[in-house]
Amino acid sequence: MSEGTKSFPYLKDVAKGAGVGVGILALIIGGFSIGGFGAGPSKSTSAQSSSSAIVTPSATPTDARTCSVTADAADTRFGTLQASVIDAATGTVLFDRGGDTPAATASTMKLLTAGAALTVLGPNYRVDTNVYQDPANPGTIILVGGGDPTLSRTAPGVQSVYQDAPKLSTLAVAVNAKMAGTPITKIIVDSSKFAGPSWEPSWERTEQTQGYMSEVTALQVDGDRANPKNETSPRSTTPVLNAGKYFKQALGPIAASATILQGTNPLSAVQIAKVSSQPISAWIKHMLQVSDNTEAEALARLVSLDEGFDGSFTSLQPAIKQGLANTNLDTSNLVIKDGSGLSAMNAVPPSFLAKFSKLVLNGFGNYASIRDGLPVSGESGSLQARFGGALKDAVGQVHAKTGWIKHGYTLAGYITARDKSTLLFAIYALGPNVQDNAKDAIDKLATDFFRCGLQLSNN
Repeated sequence: MSEGTKSFPYLKDVAKGAGVGVGILALIIGGFSIGGFGAGPSKSTSAQSSSSAIVTPSATPTDARTCSVTADAADTRFGTLQASVIDAATGTVLFDRGGDTPAATASTMKLLTAGAALTVLGPNYRVDTNVYQDPANPGTIILVGGGDPTLSRTAPGVQSVYQDAPKLSTLAVAVNAKMAGTPITKIIVDSSKFAGPSWEPSWERTEQTQGYMSEVTALQVDGDRANPKNETSPRSTTPVLNAGKYFKQALGPIAASATILQGTNPLSAVQIAKVSSQPISAWIKHMLQVSDNTEAEALARLVSLDEGFDGSFTSLQPAIKQGLANTNLDTSNLVIKDGSGLSAMNAVPPSFLAKFSKLVLNGFGNYASIRDGLPVSGESGSLQARFGGALKDAVGQVHAKTGWIKHGYTLAGYITARDKSTLLFAIYALGPNVQDNAKDAIDKLATDFFRCGLQLSNN
């Protein structure tokens, strides 16, 4: 995991006596002031004693701003702290700790996936799931996944975790009408739309067994949750066949003797039923609020396919970068292994996410959908239960995406500060010893940013 920042020594030139004398004489002759002559770069405040942070070239030896967060930035719960804070109005870097160093994003990666999807697909894009009949074998139907993990097996009128999701029952009613009593003897489930492996090798398998991530397949039902009404619910290793099983149940007696096979749709097949997803703007809001990994991976694959790539994991880096090209942000040093941020091999600088947050704040392109979906401190989504107690003055003022992986916690978005300024920020807490209480350290530092506003000191 590329989590840590490196320490670089600062070099200071020491003038020799004779050289200084010549220099002073020359300055006197020329009539120049020597104020500030020979000032060298200052060292950044270390996030912890064992790992000093990198300061951007914009950091100055002295800082006229008076609100210091040095003590809280040194909290050992951060592991290695990386952070960037930028004044949204001027672009001035107010605070930097390794801000330009690419590192693991955790789920703040979903911001970039959402941005690419809104640009490439558009907020009104919908995903179809189709059923076909094989004319040569009238008892054979084919359920073809289009990349919609929200397709639900819940009964009519019952909500899954995906509000107003399309239903297998709707497809079943249409198929029963078309079959007109002809028994269904075979159900082929086709998930061939997405190429390559369905699981990223760098992901922890516990994400699947504990219920945070499904296999990435173009056909699945309820994100392959064991319980379609629970956001966190164990997932299986057979989501495609599970979809066939649930579809057979929805079809009822007409499919009682049908066998279920995984395959591909024959070219001669005729469409007999279709359902469409909610627009992806609805996916994005849900994905950001609760950090739904399955929706994120589906969006990333759909972006890849729309751009002419193959929808595989290896295609996501060029696909998402291409989807962000209109932002004019420099994506050259980004490493993108997935769309959800689950991989510890993802690497994005905090400063990139801070700059990206300005586009979100301003509703760039279709990014208003991202802004509307961001959790809010103490009020909504994955930030609803945070920023309590002594931090309550920041409730409602931090709009940001949360992130968590095995050895890291992150937060990125924007803050409406106490002085009414707007701050763009990203905070990473990374390292092998980082635990859940890193969230508390992150919230405290973000609250410091809120309280300091434009007086935030980099020293």
